[in-house]
Amino acid sequence: MAKHNILGKTGEQIAAEYLIEHGYDIRETNWRSGRFEIDIIATRETTLVIVEVKTRQTDVFGMPEDAVDNRKIRHLINAADAYIRMTGLPFEIRFDIISVICNNDGCQIEHIENAFYPPIQNSRYGY
Repeated sequence: MAKHNILGKTGEQIAAEYLIEHGYDIRETNWRSGRFEIDIIATRETTLVIVEVKTRQTDVFGMPEDAVDNRKIRHLINAADAYIRMTGLPFEIRFDIISVICNNDGCQIEHIENAFYPPIQNSRYGY
């Protein structure tokens, strides 16, 4: 496995552990539907949380969360739609980003709740 893939998997594991420590239940990791993928699907109380994890070794070229562009947001919305249709879960939905920077000094984690709101016209559920 390439070094950047290992770093990404490590970041996702760190993010999942962080969420568990903060009261979230992890339902799925690396969930796929066709060409769409969700890094982490978690719940907390009555909220379904779709989490995109971005991991980098440095912030020299920008913060990891800056890599979540409009195309990635559309993919996450479509993937969440597929997951909700498959499971029929009656939860409210929220889209978060967890930014992880890991280097020789350790890892920094930033959890951005409600990182974006899906455009209403792209959603069957109005979220």
